[in-house]
Amino acid sequence: MPGKIAVVGSNMVDLITYVTRMPDKGETIEAPTFRIGCGGKGANQAVAAARLGADVMMVTKVGDDIFADNTLRNFADAGIDTRHVATVPGMPSGVAPIFVEPSGENSILIIKGANADLKPADVNRAAEDLKRCALIVLQLEVPLETVYHTIAFGARHGIPTLLNTAPAQPDLALDRITEATYLVPNESELALLTGLPVTTADEAEAAARVLIAKGIQTVIVTLGAKGALLVTGSEVRLIDAVAVTPVDTTGAGDAFIGSFARYLVESGDLDQALRMAVRYAADSITRPGTQTSYATAEAFADTLARMDGPASREGGPRP
Repeated sequence: MPGKIAVVGSNMVDLITYVTRMPDKGETIEAPTFRIGCGGKGANQAVAAARLGADVMMVTKVGDDIFADNTLRNFADAGIDTRHVATVPGMPSGVAPIFVEPSGENSILIIKGANADLKPADVNRAAEDLKRCALIVLQLEVPLETVYHTIAFGARHGIPTLLNTAPAQPDLALDRITEATYLVPNESELALLTGLPVTTADEAEAAARVLIAKGIQTVIVTLGAKGALLVTGSEVRLIDAVAVTPVDTTGAGDAFIGSFARYLVESGDLDQALRMAVRYAADSITRPGTQTSYATAEAFADTLARMDGPASREGGPRP
């Protein structure tokens, strides 16, 4: 049986407004639809992996408000291990107001709430269970010291770690994350990390090589509609996107991370995990919502059977 995946990260309540357009400053307009959902990058990635059949453990914090029970119930419904989900007295749960335009593009605000209380001590309390995991997944919606501590914990105990550098953090210390096994930024996050332009695949490769030179083993750049770019010390590979009609791009990056983690832990095949992750993320944007757009293993198997033709072919390796 594949090893367990630990997600040390955030949970949020998504407050999703579908707009005809964003209002100008000082303007009030009517929006046609509103939804409340479960989100947060950590929780999204955990749910995506769990929906695909992975054994997932969550290390996170919730508030003592009306949203906490819903978050815990959502984890339980997904089959996620919640032994290391703790409540913070007197603090609200994290929330994320999301605005989705007719094109499917979105704008997101995050209020960390109880996520800001996830500390290195919480990682230490989960240490014995973390040591039995095959992969630890992290993001940047929790304190940076917790992220640094967890990466160091993984390196010390021989546990691979994956850091998704989202949302972009200008204070992220590059020298504190070089022990991460996999670093997964998008284009804007990669530009912030390196100070280099990242508007083309060639620029993304050049910027990723800077991170490899700093000591990071594997950089995976998510390129949205252009797919994903794998850069290691010996290989560069472009995984082409799959053509779909977008409905809502919210959570697509998290779908990529969660599915990548699931397939990597199952097979250990990096190229195959990337191929599946690109397809799973593409499938997610064909439905509205965040976690509600993530397919089960059975549904995704049906989708894969339809994802053929030129749009599904990957680029070959380059030196």
